[in-house]
Amino acid sequence: MSCLKCLKYTMCVVNFIFFVCGATVFGFGIYLMTSSRFSSMLPSLQAMNIANLLFITGIIITCVSFLGFLGALKENRCLLISFFILLLILMLAELTAACLLMLYEGKIDDFIDKDLKDGLEKSKNSRLNGTVEDDWDKVQIAFQCCGIRNHTEWGTPVPKSCEDTRNGTRYWSQGCLTKLKGAFERNILNIGIGVIVVCIIEVLGMCFSLTLFCHISRSGLGYK
Repeated sequence: MSCLKCLKYTMCVVNFIFFVCGATVFGFGIYLMTSSRFSSMLPSLQAMNIANLLFITGIIITCVSFLGFLGALKENRCLLISFFILLLILMLAELTAACLLMLYEGKIDDFIDKDLKDGLEKSKNSRLNGTVEDDWDKVQIAFQCCGIRNHTEWGTPVPKSCEDTRNGTRYWSQGCLTKLKGAFERNILNIGIGVIVVCIIEVLGMCFSLTLFCHISRSGLGYK
């Protein structure tokens, strides 16, 4: 019985950590949705709905963790086996998404390059297009960059957001393509680390839930 209690409370702790991970993924999804200053400039990446996927995944993780916590606390075999199956499905879905992201990683640079070229041409041809021009200004100020690869792509006039007044030079030396690639790669790295951590916790949760399920079955408690 002491072993059963130990498993029970250990699984409760694991599910609490799992809940925190889910809340973190949920929060990161909201952060990406609200803080993206260049989403309209990169429609190809926006179509991937990474922020929305993280938002939904975070909600699912928190709900599943609550199910596991309740199953362990109540020593309910039905909840425990449901928790195990949902965790398995969730982990397989996460691994599939990670594999697809790695598969298309080489094409992401091409997507960013094409989207920036299209956006720059629209801004140059129609300065009345406030959305595109405003986004370019925001990105160039935030990332301290100019144009796609350099300021010459703007032609004349070059936007004031390209001006670098700190170093005595006229325009920012780096293009926005390099800066945006770096920002995207950092976000992907953070997501990758998060997926690995969540998968480890999911494996632990599956092991504990199955072990607890077997102990409860042997004790003859049955379904509650």
